[in-house]
Parts: sequence; structure tokens; C-alpha cells
Amino acid sequence: MSSSAALVHVAVGIVRDASGAVLIARRAAAAHQGGLWEFPGGKVEAGETVSAALARELHEELGIHVQTAAPWLQVRHAYADRQVLLDVWQVDAYQGEPQGREGQPLAWVAVTGLREVDFPAADAPIIAALRTAAALPAQMVQQASSKATSAVL
Repeated sequence: MSSSAALVHVAVGIVRDASGAVLIARRAAAAHQGGLWEFPGGKVEAGETVSAALARELHEELGIHVQTAAPWLQVRHAYADRQVLLDVWQVDAYQGEPQGREGQPLAWVAVTGLREVDFPAADAPIIAALRTAAALPAQMVQQASSKATSAVL
């Protein structure tokens, strides 16, 4: 990969249902990494905060309104033609029922089932972190989330 490859900054949302399943969407066939599944989100525009980009993208793609979300993980990955910085946020509360507003298929998948789905390589650390968090005792997860600062959107 050339050192001149552009960095694409992406806001990513981990959206869960009441059972803890995670929402994923299939990328359009013509898109970079087309046909693979991904966590919802999109590019952070110039001058836009990550939280604003996340709220905008999840509304545009899914029709939901993010109420609270917290930064969770950052992932850098280099593809042959570009570099990506994934700013991953846990979406703690939202209004609306997610739907593929851009025609993309959606699926709710248990964290344990994510490894059976085809994702872009950049998403591997996200899946690993979700699986690690799912394996932690509930008390540790509650303590960690009570110490995290949530962004109110």
C-alpha cells in the first residue's frame, strides 16, 4: 500500500436489541468491500464531530434517532487502496425501529454468531472486542459502563 493512500474516518455504531444481538447491514455490491456485512455507520465529514456523524449516518441508513452513545474503540486498518479509521461507539439508547433505508439488508446477530458472517478485515478487532466483552462477568461490564462517559446526542 502506498503511504499516500487517503485516510477514511468512519463513525461506527454498535446497536443492540433487547436480547443483546447486534445489528449488521450488508454493503452494496458496488461499494468498497461490497457484499460483506458491516456494523452501521459512515464517513465523518470535514468539520463534523464523530458523535454528530454517527447520529446523522444512523438516521440516514437506519431511520433511528440516537439518544445516547459512548466512544468504545478505535480501529486503524490499511487496505491496498485506502486506510480506514473506525471510530466505534456503543449506542446505548435510540428511538425508532431500524430499517434498511438505502435498500440494504439488515440482520440482528448474537455476538457468538458474528464469526460466522463475512465482514471486511477492518471489522475483525471490533468482533474480537465484542466477543471478549460478552465473555466478561456481568458485574465487570456494569462497572466499566458506569465509569464510561456517555455522549448525549
